Amino acid sequence: MKREIITIDEDLCNGCGVCVPNCHEGALQIIDGKARLISDLMCDGLGACIGHCPEGAITIEEREAEPYNEIRVMEQMMKKGKNTLIAHLGHLKEHGEKDFLRQGVQYMLEHQDELDFDPDEVLEAVHDMPMAGQEGRKAGGQEVHGNGHDHHHHGHHEEGAGCGCQGSQTRTFGVPAAAAFAGGSTPSALTHWPVQMHLLNPRAGHFHGSNLLLAADCTAFTLGNFHAGYLHGKTLAIACPKLDSNREVYVEKLRVLIEESNIDTLTVMVMEVPCCNGLIQIAEMALSQSSRKVPVKVIVVSVDGKIKLEKWHSF
Repeated sequence: MKREIITIDEDLCNGCGVCVPNCHEGALQIIDGKARLISDLMCDGLGACIGHCPEGAITIEEREAEPYNEIRVMEQMMKKGKNTLIAHLGHLKEHGEKDFLRQGVQYMLEHQDELDFDPDEVLEAVHDMPMAGQEGRKAGGQEVHGNGHDHHHHGHHEEGAGCGCQGSQTRTFGVPAAAAFAGGSTPSALTHWPVQMHLLNPRAGHFHGSNLLLAADCTAFTLGNFHAGYLHGKTLAIACPKLDSNREVYVEKLRVLIEESNIDTLTVMVMEVPCCNGLIQIAEMALSQSSRKVPVKVIVVSVDGKIKLEKWHSF
């Protein structure tokens, strides 16, 4: 599969930083006076940053997309210096990519003889960054966790590095225990962001091995117990099969979720209206293009908030 990703011409880049807030994924930072793509995991290749670069330093390149490989990314990040390495590992931590963070830290420690800086300085800086949805986590034998501080990082932020965080930045966060749903105000069962199919990254860590709920937009507004009864314990993707464009993108992302992120089960929740059947068709197409199969449950919701059908299917 080929996918598009941005590339930055460092000779043209003047470090103005205009591109940073226009990267919806938070994948760009200004490091050592240049715009850096600190994690291609978070780059969706849509190029929202391109039109905001006054120097024309950002372009899109197309290449064969492989499953994300943190070791290969670390090989490149370590060549770019301490500040870029801090930004990359911090980016993984802030987005809740715990497995990739552990791999990255372990790789750095195993190759510390190749560094011209102290790896402890990197660990200390990353240590002070908040981790999505957690107070602490061990990474590669070193404690790398959020400690309750505000988002004040070490020197690399003082040099102008910005997170570029906006509405479609991938995030993972904690969810209350099931017992919390018994009474009183109902907490959200959502564990990550974004959830809209056009915006989400199907290779994001929170999807790996999860039970995915693919829900038509209207279902959450129709079912009073959507969070407690159907979303709890699952990751979420939402779409409108009637109004959304480029639905072939949905098929490909769902295929990646099945084949590469190894979701355990897929629940497709739709409304009883005929146009919603398009979401089931998208799931069928994704499964037909995937060499891996997963159990699929179809839930049909009536317009007055009742469950008309709940059945496991074999496509």
